Amino acid sequence: MTRFRLLSRNSTEDAIDSISYNTWNKKEDIPEYFQEMNAKIFERGKPDSDLERVKHLVSWLCAHTRVGPGLSEPSAKALETMVYGKGGVCSDMAQIFNNFCVINDIQVREWGTTSAPFSRDNGGHSFNEVYIKELQKWVLIDPSLGMLFYNEQEAPLSVVDMYQLVRGGQKVHFRSFITDKRIEETQVNKNYLNPDITPFLICDYRNKTYDRYLKIARPYLPVFVIHFFVYLSGKSYHYKFPLDDYKRIFS
Repeated sequence: MTRFRLLSRNSTEDAIDSISYNTWNKKEDIPEYFQEMNAKIFERGKPDSDLERVKHLVSWLCAHTRVGPGLSEPSAKALETMVYGKGGVCSDMAQIFNNFCVINDIQVREWGTTSAPFSRDNGGHSFNEVYIKELQKWVLIDPSLGMLFYNEQEAPLSVVDMYQLVRGGQKVHFRSFITDKRIEETQVNKNYLNPDITPFLICDYRNKTYDRYLKIARPYLPVFVIHFFVYLSGKSYHYKFPLDDYKRIFS
C-alpha cells in the first residue's frame, strides 16, 4: 500500500501511447549475459516479423525457465537463476523479457495489476506489451503463460483494448501460442478478467540503476530498503494508471 501511495500517478490512454521501456534502457545498458543467452535462443536465426520473433523468444523462455520464489536480484543473476536455479515469479519473467526485447529491437513495456479496492487475496500480476510493427499497435503478451488476447475478429489486443472490452461486457478470447501449454481459466479470471482489477504501466525503470543498487546492497539490506534508497535518489520507477483513478485502491 505504501508503494502505491508513493509511486502512483493518474494518466490517460493517449499519454501512455509512446511510453516504452526502450526509452530508458539502451542495448549497451543490458548485461552481456543476455546477449549470450540470446544467441542460444535464436541459434537458428530470427523470424522476420516482430510477432513471430516475440513468440519464439517467449516459447524458449517458457521451455527453459522455472517457477520459483521472487528473486529481486540484478538482472543477469535473475536470468541465470530462472534458467539454471530455483526459478522466479511473473515479475522476474516480465523484467528479463524486457531486456531481451531491447537487444532484439522490439519496443516493450511492463504492466502490473492490482485490485481496487486493494485485496490481499489478489497479490497482483506482471506481464508485458510489445509494439508489433506489422500490426502498427501495442499487443498484450504474458511471457509467463505464452498467452495473447484476441477480439471476436481474432485480432490481438493491447492492454487498454482488452480491459475496455471486458468492462464493456464484450467477449475476449485468450490462448497460448505454445504447443500443449495449458492455461487455467481461473488464473486468467483472477489476473485479467476480474472486474475489480486495475492495470498500471511501470514507467522509468532503469535496469542499469537497479542492477547497480542490488549488486552493492542486496547481500546486506532488505529489498524494500534498497528500493526506498533508489526512490530517495530520484531514480525510481513509477506507476501510471490510464483507466482508473489510482486512489480507488485505498477506498
